[in-house]
Amino acid sequence: MPPHPLFFTHGLGSRLWDVDGHEYIDYVLGWGPLILGSSHPRIVEALRDQAGRGTTFGAGHDWEYEVAEQIVDIIPGVQRVLWSNTGSEAVQVALRLARASTGRQRFLKFSGHYHGWSDAVLLGYRSLGQLPMPESRGQSSRAADDVALVAWNDADEVRKVLTDPTQDIAAVLVEPVLCNSGVIAPEPGFLERLREVCDETSTVLIFDEVITGFRVAYGGAVERFHVQPDLVVLGKAIAGGLPLSAVAGRGDLIDQVTVGVVHAGTLNGNPLVLAAAAATLDELGRPDTYECLERRAATLVNGIAVVFDSAAFSATVHNVGAIVQVTPTSSIGLPTFSTYMGADWKFYNELIVALLRRGIFVMPGGRMYLSTEHSDEDIAATVDAFSGAVEEVVNSCKP
Repeated sequence: MPPHPLFFTHGLGSRLWDVDGHEYIDYVLGWGPLILGSSHPRIVEALRDQAGRGTTFGAGHDWEYEVAEQIVDIIPGVQRVLWSNTGSEAVQVALRLARASTGRQRFLKFSGHYHGWSDAVLLGYRSLGQLPMPESRGQSSRAADDVALVAWNDADEVRKVLTDPTQDIAAVLVEPVLCNSGVIAPEPGFLERLREVCDETSTVLIFDEVITGFRVAYGGAVERFHVQPDLVVLGKAIAGGLPLSAVAGRGDLIDQVTVGVVHAGTLNGNPLVLAAAAATLDELGRPDTYECLERRAATLVNGIAVVFDSAAFSATVHNVGAIVQVTPTSSIGLPTFSTYMGADWKFYNELIVALLRRGIFVMPGGRMYLSTEHSDEDIAATVDAFSGAVEEVVNSCKP
């Protein structure tokens, strides 16, 4: 991250302090998990209490069931929950369940969508074409054989692939909002069409809600868009900063782990992280939590948009729930994946540094996360910092 990696000593609420004592309003939030901000009292209390009783058992415990029951109650249509540690792991479990159920091998994913760093799925993340290109040195070149890559929001191409039996598609794997490459919402009716063609072809529909889960609504994208996938992959916000992920969904799919589908992991669902998850989900379930997040996100979006307009610099600023996206581009309308890839990220990287000097911590790529701990005063201070930072960078670019 520009200008160099930062090292922090502590965080509290919406704030972080680095080793030099500088204070920042935090919109990185650990790259997403800190939806309750840093060091939330409920999470600290839950961790302290559980640590005194045991951090892991290698056997069953009450939290496994109690938090699973919370998720079943929160996310529409969910019947079972499997615990894991990271989003990358949970995605692999979801694909394994889909293959076991359908007897097929390959899966369909979308350009720009990120589903973890494993060889099997790190394909087409930054590819504008239709070939699922590996994204890392050392990645297995054979992984691409298992993937059909389709442009985001192209329902006709999805149907074409899924109705071709030679494609051997077991699952459609999708971020219901393209969060990792521009926070691009599905076009009206797109997710419904995915559900329809998956039903017609007996293909498993997997929502990767590692980012959107518990962030765009209490029930995630399933609740926000009213479309029921077969499996939902959860992570990041689920435990308020602790390493927890899950696969949730249809009972007949997930019950396959009792009849030959291997799901392993030494620390899967350990009591420490599930105690944090219980506290996190309780807090997020308070009245008006998501209305407040949405309101503050909209205020931040409107304020930053005015800043760019005043500086006569082209950018689009928008949000989906508590996820804000700033894209420095002259393209009209909200970004597509191609316009996102072609945006002026050199400008934004310079803006990141200018914002740091003004006490605002943001990540590359234009995405900003809000937590329940960001206040109206934080939003106002952030817009003011953007005003000075944008002016500084725009002036530095002038001949």
